[in-house]
This record gives sequence, C-alpha cells and structure tokens, in this order.
Amino acid sequence: MLGSPISHSLSPVLHRAAYAATGLDWTYDAVDVDEARLPGFLESLDGSWRGLSLTMPLKRTVMPLLDEATDRARLAGAANTVVLSEGLRTGHNTDIGGAAAALRARWDGPCTRAVVVGAGATAASVVLALVGLGCTEVTLLVRSPTRARATVEALARHPEPPRVTVALAAEHEPTVTDVLVSTVPAVSQDPLLPWVRTTGVVFEAVYDPWPTPFAAAAHAAGVPLVGGFDLLLHQAAEQVVLMTGLGEAPLEAMRAAGRRALAERSGVTWG
Repeated sequence: MLGSPISHSLSPVLHRAAYAATGLDWTYDAVDVDEARLPGFLESLDGSWRGLSLTMPLKRTVMPLLDEATDRARLAGAANTVVLSEGLRTGHNTDIGGAAAALRARWDGPCTRAVVVGAGATAASVVLALVGLGCTEVTLLVRSPTRARATVEALARHPEPPRVTVALAAEHEPTVTDVLVSTVPAVSQDPLLPWVRTTGVVFEAVYDPWPTPFAAAAHAAGVPLVGGFDLLLHQAAEQVVLMTGLGEAPLEAMRAAGRRALAERSGVTWG
C-alpha cells in the first residue's frame, strides 16, 4: 500500500488476512510514498512484486506512469491498484466496483440523485459507481470549483453521463437527495451535517478516525450508513483477486480481521 500519510491504513490487515486464509506466503506492507517519490519507487521494483495498492495522493499521479490501464481506470482518470506482470504495470480501479458492492450490501433504495462532498479521485470513483446504479443527477459540494475539474471531466467521459452541478459547500442549502457521499476529512464535515437529515443513505468514504461526524450523525438519526470500511473491504477483495489470480477473495475472513482492528482503534463496533 502506497500513499502519504499511510500509517492509518487498514489495507495491510485485510490483505494479510486474505493471504492467511488462502495459504499464500505473501507479504503486504504500507509504504509512505508521496507524488514526488512515486516514479523512482516504481522503477526500483523487481520481479518479486505482484501488485500495489494506492491511496491519496497517488491515484491520479500514477496514471501516466502505467503501461496499460483498464477501462474503469481510464474512465475515472485514477488507479488505486497496479498489477505487475511480465515487466508491465497495469492500472485498475477497484474503488468503482467496491463502492457499488458496499452500497448495495447495505442499501437497496434508489440512487437517482446524489450529493457528494469533495471532488477528488475517490469522489469520482464513487460517483461513477452510482451512475452505474442509475444515478442521473449529481451535486458536487466543494471549497473551490477548480477542485472539481478532474471529477467533472471523468463524469463527462461516461457513456451516459449524469447532470452535474458544482456548488460551494459553504453556500449551498440542503436539498432532498437519495445518496449523500462524503469523501472529505472528518475535520471538515461539521458545517455540512444538516445534509444528513435530507438523504436516504449516507456513504462515508473515510474510516479513520471512526466514527466521523457524518457517520455519527447518520447513526444517531437512524439513517442507513455505508462506512469507509465497507468501501475499503470490497475494493480490497477485488484487489486480492487481481493480484493473486484467485477466483474470489475470502471476504468474511477479511471483514472479521478488519473489524477487529478498527474496533481496537476506535472502541466502536458499529458502522
């Protein structure tokens, strides 16, 4: 797992649990790599490496460093997974499939309208997942419209693009929506908590610290909640399949290991 900062990541727990459950003697570690060091790190890898997971701020930075990219990665303009085989780097985006699986595991309601707080690479992937589930209207709440440019461009590349509105988070009043997605840090969420009362489901992409203000507000209000751990789990399961070649990942073993680790950190067992 590459990113910066990276010490909070639960990805090593999930992947190691998968390897243990399937009898693979593999290692998986978190390595602090920022955008400036990513090209050199990729060049330093030898044939013993099978794949990489990437988090902020590398998902978009890695794209021009790849030999190949899947349709989903090209559509999102971001890759959170790099599979290494025969000297080639192939970029994948498992956030899109992971987001769709995470949402449908906890919510079977409509996804026609979405409000998304933030507009980074994770936001783009989650919205693309929602579009695949029927979303036709998206409002991106941002601090500055320029922050949304790459995500707006990614949505425009979709064969059936949704109608996108970009609004300043500080000025937009809550409106009724099917899905409220937050991809911003916990420290930035408090001013937008009134949106929780106007949505069918809250999708909180952050899992550390837990619970975030959005997650706590949804839990208190009885609003269905898709947590950041749900997204992490389902996208990691897809990564395990891509990197190992297994037919499926041991999802329940990964879930159990991740929940134990998250509960040890936060003392909270829900979400």
